[in-house]
Amino acid sequence: MDAPVRPAPPAVAWTPLTGTAHSIALEVLLDGPLPRSELARRLDLSAGTLTRLSKPLLDSGLLQETGSAYDPVTGRPTRPMDVDENSHLFVGVKLTARTAHAVLTSLRATVLASDEAVLPDPSPGAVVETVVDLVRSVVAGHPGGTGTDLRAVGVSLGGLVGDHGHVLSATFLGWQDVPLGRVLEERLGLPVVVDNDLLSFTRAEQWFGAARRCRHFAVLTVGEGLGYGLVVHDEVVDRPDAGVGLLGHFPLLPGGPLCPQGHQGCADALLTAAAVEARASAALRRPLGYEEVLDLAEAGEPLARRVVDDSAEALGTLVAAIANLTMPEKVILSGEGIRLAVVGRDALLAGLRAHRSPYASELDLDVQPTGFTEWARGAAVTAIRTFVLGHRR
Repeated sequence: MDAPVRPAPPAVAWTPLTGTAHSIALEVLLDGPLPRSELARRLDLSAGTLTRLSKPLLDSGLLQETGSAYDPVTGRPTRPMDVDENSHLFVGVKLTARTAHAVLTSLRATVLASDEAVLPDPSPGAVVETVVDLVRSVVAGHPGGTGTDLRAVGVSLGGLVGDHGHVLSATFLGWQDVPLGRVLEERLGLPVVVDNDLLSFTRAEQWFGAARRCRHFAVLTVGEGLGYGLVVHDEVVDRPDAGVGLLGHFPLLPGGPLCPQGHQGCADALLTAAAVEARASAALRRPLGYEEVLDLAEAGEPLARRVVDDSAEALGTLVAAIANLTMPEKVILSGEGIRLAVVGRDALLAGLRAHRSPYASELDLDVQPTGFTEWARGAAVTAIRTFVLGHRR
């Protein structure tokens, strides 16, 4: 067996921390650097209690004091507390049907290096070899490239993932019951966390993305498929059905086109890249790719414009349904195909308004164009959360 990636020396421990000490460290990780007065206010602590609880964190190196700053609460100079985010590194890998995308990140999910590789075939053995090589490559691509501060690896894919990184089903890879996490841990000599890609992406938005400090939000992604993530009361809804793709068959247009499973006018039949390509190709009587359809619509080609507007209006209808049923503060639209929401923005908003009460709260609709680097970053965040919390959730 080949040599594992050299693991990090014993890390400053997060997971043995409990109670308020852990809350202090987590607040600083997510929002630091923070002055002591702000930390005390957030956690409802006295100055003395905060000093007593934070001293071991500072002595151990888990937290550190930064340069002197002005405290807006006390009006006195202070030394805010922060984490050394580059002392802990993580790799995230996003698997698609054809490629693996990897990033190396800091403890705050700042992307430090990235790489990708084509999967020679979708068999578990070939994918494992590709991931192992990719982890080594992305670590080597970082200055100092020894991996001595590498703490864990996260892997995300579309499908159902059980405990201990066991992939129960990944249709696009043709997998059933693959112990991916265990095999990768044996090969890499590092902790490996495997999760559904949409759940990982949602966790990344919650901790380090567009939904930081938002306690109730939804994520809707558009691309080869449709993805849906939900956070309620600051908790990611992680249920056994999260990787089934149920939202794709939500009915939107009675009498509309059929999806591959025979559902008429469902979200998959109207919003996926393949569905948009098929409808535009039929309308213009020539094969068209997804980006080409959007380019034509943006340039004013009437048939392409009609296809894009119809799909964007259906997307607005779907957003309205999500907002009406789950009442989030924010809906994030993302995914590699979300340019549909940009080119078809007017139609999207029309679909949203048509199915939303005028008395409803104004919806914070946040379009976040993304590529596979962001999906891989989501996988890294799942590894970060496991390192910090002791569990991925």
